[in-house]
Amino acid sequence: MPGHAFRDPRHRRRLAGAAVAGATALALGLMPVSPSVAATGATADPTVSPTPATLPYKNAALPVADRVRDLLSRMTLEEKVGQMTQAERGAVDSNRSLITTWKLGSLLSGGGSTPATNDPVAWADMVDAYQSQALATRLQIPLIYGVDSVHGHGNLYGATLFPHNVGMGSTRDPALVAAEEHVTAIETRATGIPWVFAPCLCVARDDRWGRTYESFGESPDLVKAMETSIDGFQGNGSTDLAHNDRVLATAKHFAGDGDTTYGSGRNSAGAFGSDYPIDQGITQVSRSHFEQIDLSPYIPAVQVHNVGSVMPSYSSLDLTNDGLGNPVKMHANKEYLQGWLKNRIGFDGFVISDYNGIHQIPPLSPNDSPTYAQVVTGVNAGIDLMMEPNDYQKFETRLIAAVNAGDVTMARVNDAVSRILTKKFQLGLFEHPFADRTNIATIGSADHRAVARQAAAESQVLLKNRDNALPISPTANVYVAGRSADNLQNQAGGWTITWQGSGNSTKGTTILQGMQQVAPGAHITYSLDASAPMTGSDVGVVVVGETSYAEGFGDVGGPQWAYDPVDNNVPREPKTMELKQQDQDTINKVCTALPKCVVLIVSGRPQIVTPQLDKIDALVASWLPGTEGEGVADVLFGRVGFTGQLSLSWPREASQEPINVGDANYNPLYPFGWGLTTSASGNHRATEADLRLARSIVAGTKTENAATLTRLVTGVRLLVQARVPANATGVPSATSVAIANADVAALRGDGIKALRTLLGALHS
Repeated sequence: MPGHAFRDPRHRRRLAGAAVAGATALALGLMPVSPSVAATGATADPTVSPTPATLPYKNAALPVADRVRDLLSRMTLEEKVGQMTQAERGAVDSNRSLITTWKLGSLLSGGGSTPATNDPVAWADMVDAYQSQALATRLQIPLIYGVDSVHGHGNLYGATLFPHNVGMGSTRDPALVAAEEHVTAIETRATGIPWVFAPCLCVARDDRWGRTYESFGESPDLVKAMETSIDGFQGNGSTDLAHNDRVLATAKHFAGDGDTTYGSGRNSAGAFGSDYPIDQGITQVSRSHFEQIDLSPYIPAVQVHNVGSVMPSYSSLDLTNDGLGNPVKMHANKEYLQGWLKNRIGFDGFVISDYNGIHQIPPLSPNDSPTYAQVVTGVNAGIDLMMEPNDYQKFETRLIAAVNAGDVTMARVNDAVSRILTKKFQLGLFEHPFADRTNIATIGSADHRAVARQAAAESQVLLKNRDNALPISPTANVYVAGRSADNLQNQAGGWTITWQGSGNSTKGTTILQGMQQVAPGAHITYSLDASAPMTGSDVGVVVVGETSYAEGFGDVGGPQWAYDPVDNNVPREPKTMELKQQDQDTINKVCTALPKCVVLIVSGRPQIVTPQLDKIDALVASWLPGTEGEGVADVLFGRVGFTGQLSLSWPREASQEPINVGDANYNPLYPFGWGLTTSASGNHRATEADLRLARSIVAGTKTENAATLTRLVTGVRLLVQARVPANATGVPSATSVAIANADVAALRGDGIKALRTLLGALHS
């Protein structure tokens, strides 16, 4: 693509590459901003012959449904098909008149697809230039531009980047999740982009999956609790969408992408390109399992949070009820896209395909996709807007032919276009098509980074804390080692500047830098490989884990990426569940030499630490905390107490995968919902009075409000956890079952059941 040092050796490509008061104050006013001369780049503003302002669809005072109906009645088939088409910006950037010629309704930036100067003004100028071309069409229908803001506006240099969803699930803080996405919405919309391909509502059931970190957790109840993310993006999902601090959200990937069978990945699932062991594979489950685990998060997403768009999964569905062997690609699954999502649960937004998603519908045609049959199948299955990054012309031509031949009805086209236009009207794009730059100065601001710092702190999960190794004294002599201690790329993970992650190329604070800032009175010695002398150090902090990845290149046993500029064609390390030997060596060296040793695992999924566990005094699941390393330092030095709980079961050994709450013979090293605390306020543990009250509530002799129940559940859980020795064997199976089951009950709002379960474990 023009302006991008990128090459992808495989067919499918992704481009390389409580809201705080400050954030709330930014949500004011809608100032329409016209594109500047610079906005057009090398292409001059097109001459626009305005349609009469008196036409009903131009009248902002009319109901949206009336405006849609009027505009639809004026559109030709070619104009309607254009609205159903999304191209990648790189496919039109060198000749922007293609937007006008092909009447494109949408553009996107893939991972790493940026303007030549990657700053907010350049983004807004770029999007405005594309918008000018869309407004040169006969009916002046504006573009809707989309981007993968999955943990902040990740493509944008200097944006505020949050922990990935696996860490946000560990916060158990829905209000913070909403605040995070509100900040993301502000920063994304300020660059002219009104639509994000987030949040991921996948339920990660096998941690060998390369997209595990995109999931809020392994329980659908936790995923549903974190759907406040949709509210953070959209506000109320209708009238709020036109505000300059909101964007349209996308619930993805519908459905079952986190529940595919290992070994059924991309090629065996009937696709072409890279060999992914599990990503884009086949979900092989019963219908009841599929509905309870994989589908259930979409019900509140649609009916409670009013999500505006939904993206199908690359994966296939093969229900066991009628026997295995007949998988159906979700992009072709009319039963669930049209029947279940739209007809049954009432989704009234639009369905956007994934990147070249219909190209994987059998029969495959690697050199001629999307084929006529793939176009017909995908549209008739219920996809309204087709993400065709480079083959948009072929898609449009073949869909027009399919309608003329009667293989796709005009009614189906009208339904799709009506859904798309509805969101464009609700977003205010007809009144304010160009970037509202009011909030550009807030991108990466102190207020926004404060929210990310809080998120990083709350996402940290304290798994082990022998002899109160944490928190560290702010005046201690601290020896810091490990390859992720001072590495923003590992810390931020994938979808950072590029698809596979190139986080060292953005602004942020590493964990080491955060420690230096949070504890200026500490004497900190840093040695990446622990080769520097440790003499005089009181405590070691070893920060290890995974290097960055995305999608199938993160699958355990999957292909190795080597194609970002920072890679210099050297493949990134293989992805495994086990710590790499250099990480093990660093842990062994530091933890055997110093009186106290703290280990942080920076990763998108659990890593096997069982062989090193006895040497480790304090163990922290740091996940992928984003750009604000001070948040990690805050809990290490006790400025903030640890409160995080595991969003994924932490296995004893890799052979246990997949392992999830509710399994028979559930015996992880640390269970779903586990999390120690270092909070100074009485450690939040239940007192004797609390226990008496809890027993009375369980016995039915007393009732309490939800807030009291939540406090009691937390307090009794901490008492149960305190009974587990901080040794090398992890958590006993019976205790793991109790904690995990109690956490699920609490997530479902059944505090009494959670208390009953925990009290039983406490007195067993």
